[in-house]
Amino acid sequence: MAALLGAGYESSEDEASTTKPTPAMAQPVNAAPDVSTEDASEMQIMLANPTSNALTYNATYDNLSRPSQGPANPFKSSTGNVLKRKNVLTGNAEEMSMSEATFKAQHRTFQSLGYTKDPSLNGAYVGNQSAVAKYGGKDVVQLRHSKEESAVIRSKRQKKGDSSIVDGDGAYVGPWAKYQSDDVAYEQAEAMADQELASDEEWVEEGVALAPLPAPPKQATAYSEDSSVAETTEFHGASELDYQGRTYMHVPQDLDIDLRKEPGSEQNYHPKKLIHVYKYHTKPITSLRFIPKSSHLLLSSSADAKIALWDAHHDRTLLRTFSGHNKSITDTDFHPTGRTFLSASYDRQMKLWDTETGKCISRFSTGKTPHTLRFHPDGNEFIAGMNDKKIVQFDTRSGKLVQEYDHHLGPINTLTFVDEGRRFISTSDDKSLRAWEYGIPVPIKFIADPSMYALVRSCPHPSGKYVAFQSADNQIVVYAAGDKFRQNRKKGFRGMNTSGYAIDVAISPDGGIVASGDSGGYVCFWDWKTGKMWHKVQAGGDGSGAVTCVAWHQQESSKVATGGLDGVIRYWD
Repeated sequence: MAALLGAGYESSEDEASTTKPTPAMAQPVNAAPDVSTEDASEMQIMLANPTSNALTYNATYDNLSRPSQGPANPFKSSTGNVLKRKNVLTGNAEEMSMSEATFKAQHRTFQSLGYTKDPSLNGAYVGNQSAVAKYGGKDVVQLRHSKEESAVIRSKRQKKGDSSIVDGDGAYVGPWAKYQSDDVAYEQAEAMADQELASDEEWVEEGVALAPLPAPPKQATAYSEDSSVAETTEFHGASELDYQGRTYMHVPQDLDIDLRKEPGSEQNYHPKKLIHVYKYHTKPITSLRFIPKSSHLLLSSSADAKIALWDAHHDRTLLRTFSGHNKSITDTDFHPTGRTFLSASYDRQMKLWDTETGKCISRFSTGKTPHTLRFHPDGNEFIAGMNDKKIVQFDTRSGKLVQEYDHHLGPINTLTFVDEGRRFISTSDDKSLRAWEYGIPVPIKFIADPSMYALVRSCPHPSGKYVAFQSADNQIVVYAAGDKFRQNRKKGFRGMNTSGYAIDVAISPDGGIVASGDSGGYVCFWDWKTGKMWHKVQAGGDGSGAVTCVAWHQQESSKVATGGLDGVIRYWD
């Protein structure tokens, strides 16, 4: 009875009742039931070994002929389901056999004329269809003039002229030479890079005469004659010869020190007091050089275009001045024997002088400004770093340019010979360091670390194993001068301020002390082994002028010459 009631039936006792029966709940209907498209037996066989490549059941014809379901995968190969390897960033590009010359011709045609051939359809073009009709679908190679046509066109053009003549008859016009013919005119294709296309249209308007442009004034041209002045010299000492007929080139032997001994044979100490002041120059000092080995003479150059030779002993007077440049001198360097020296200037001239007589022996120039120069240890050649990123090598005997090193990307700052002259190191404003085999214009070492700054001055260590460089980030860095040219990260000297100046770094003859100038007018001294700063010496007068030049005496134990922006040379002991 309970089961019947649960099913919704009423008892006979309720027949007289007026209450209506409650209807049963409707069951939900699934309009999209999950229906397996595969036979259950087939699914069991397929799932038994999913890695098998062979069928284990008899597939029906309907399954064999059924089309692939779902979108096609463009990265799958046509022969199977293996994914293609991407050969471009966006996927797989179909390869096509085309020579490099053909591709470049079509590429330049599209850039110049706006159309190119469609590689997928023969005879079809993509791009500017009006240009296709205008030029007949030819590419830039086919539109070139023939040799005969080019010769006719060139014959109707003005002569380029002589580059040494600025104005007048035969003046240099170069690529701006006009066509003398009035009956033929040419037009260039739209935006065509370097292809001139023949055209029947004339661009000369009727009634309009184009007057020729006046020649530029001589002051506006880049042609400039040799601006160097005649070389002169003047002796300022008491007498050119001593009582025995010897000049100042003779190494004095009446001192309490032997100037003929090997440099660096005794220990050096940092100087503490000022012992002499040399005054002659009127503008900042640009270089200080002691004569090699004996150091009894001091050579100085300045921005006043003057070179001076001083006595480093006895009464320390001005001996001789050299005049031959008309702009600031950038660098000087003694011959290994000291008999001659080189000077470089912003007047784009490099000159070789006789130290004893003051005569100018040779002149060298490339038309560019030399920033630094160094004699080769053999003494017959020298190298110079120019502002046009090149290093040039001259022979002092013939005066000819014998080699050119062109790999830097900025003006050259320093040149340093190592390995007894077989190699040299160069630095540049491109913040790099390059090592070269002497005479071979290919660098053997290139160092350009992202943390590097421009290396503006250099000094080789007397041991020949290291080279110290003044870095633009207020420190002195050290590089090995052997085969590897690596930076010695453990050696670094800090404590001075360069503030954008090219400030000298100098090492004592015994290799124990490193000296450097300072933009605040100081000279700083460090211990080579420990990197500890000994002390600073106020060497810039009132402190307003930077000390840019420092030179160690090669024989004295603690004598140093300094010079800076105030034009005064100070001698310390």
